[in-house]
Parts: sequence; C-alpha cells; structure tokens
Amino acid sequence: FFRNNFLFKMPGMLLGQVVPNFDAETSEGKINFHEWLATPLPGREKSWTVMVSHPADFTPVCTTELGGLQKASTEFFKRNVKLIAMSCDDVESHIGWIKDIKSYNALDSFSYPIIADPKRVVANLYGMMDPDEVDAKGLPLTCRAVFVIDENKKLKLSILYPATTGRNVPEILRVIDSLKLTVEKKVATPVNWKDGDKCMVIPSVKPDEAKILFPEHKVTQVPSGKEYLRLT
Repeated sequence: FFRNNFLFKMPGMLLGQVVPNFDAETSEGKINFHEWLATPLPGREKSWTVMVSHPADFTPVCTTELGGLQKASTEFFKRNVKLIAMSCDDVESHIGWIKDIKSYNALDSFSYPIIADPKRVVANLYGMMDPDEVDAKGLPLTCRAVFVIDENKKLKLSILYPATTGRNVPEILRVIDSLKLTVEKKVATPVNWKDGDKCMVIPSVKPDEAKILFPEHKVTQVPSGKEYLRLT
C-alpha cells in the first residue's frame, strides 16, 4: 500500500525461509542481522532468536511488553533463545525509553538490543507495517510482530498483533517449547499444550513405527474408526 508516496509491503515471509538480512543501528551498537543471529548465547554453539517489533517508543503497551520480555529473559535463556526488539524510532529515543522501561517494570537491567529503523527498511523487509497506525508525519508504524528464528536463520513462527493488543509472554515461551520439541521428535502438540503434556503422534508415522518410537502411546477410538488420534 502507499502512504505519503512510500510503498509499504504487507506480510509475506514464508515459514521455513531464511529471514532477510540487513545492517542497522541498535541501542547496543551497529549490527549485521545475519551475523548477530549467528552469534550464540554464552556457552552455546548456536541459538534461536525471538524478534519483536513495537509501534513506538514511549508508549504504554510497548513499555509493559518489553519489560515483560526482560522479566522472562532467564526463561528464554534456558531455552537457548536470544531476544531483540525493533521500532521505527532512532537509537537516541531507544536509549532514553529503556530508562522508562526499567523504572516502570522495576528492572535492574535491560539485556537485549532494540533496532532503530526510522526509514522503515527492516519493517518493509519483514512485512511489519500496520496501515491503521501512523505517526505525526502520516507514516505507518510497525505492528506488534513476533518472529521466532532458528539457528539456521529460518523463520519458524510469525504472529502479528495490532497496536491495541499486548502480547502474551507465556504463549511465546509455550510455542518455542512446541517448536523445539517437534523439530526433534515425530510429534505435534494439541490445543492448549504446554511442556510436559501429552503430544500427538504425527500422521506420517506408520502404526508399526509408532510402536517402536512411542511404545506407550495410546490410540483414541472415534466413530469414524480411523486411528489417527494417538497420544504419547
């Protein structure tokens, strides 16, 4: 769509594709995104990443969200996941706003970078623009995006929220648990699943193979007679 003679792209990244690379200023200095993704957390060989965008600095919901992510940073670290945020504000704005985030959320520290994207380069690459939210110049702001990126720089999950709806940090952690489990095992996670709950054996696993991989799995009988609901 066009806004003030700018062409903005709507969401279009596909799950499984390598995410676009870019160079940018952040609250912690310049980065090349692919190089940053390839730099693991301390003591790890490779790490996953959660990248979030927010509409604007010094706004109420965003202040709670970035504080909430920081409060859960140890949980992300346990899962070998790095955090990075982004908006269309500049670095000076980010640095000033971090003081408010720490104060409001009673934080001693703020441990992840915020990307500055005043020219909307990254927002366009990643399809983050929200046509219903604009700044004082009439330019669209970023929506509340969540991108989960694996160690191979591939997009594993994408969620877009409007500006009026704050994200749920436990849900982000939950989907990371599901993504990591289902990468390693031939299972899928059912509705409202959380770590430790029973999973479903995926349909591509044949009955004989299921007996070997999941010897204690149980088949749920349904009126159709089809044995596709297999809990393990």
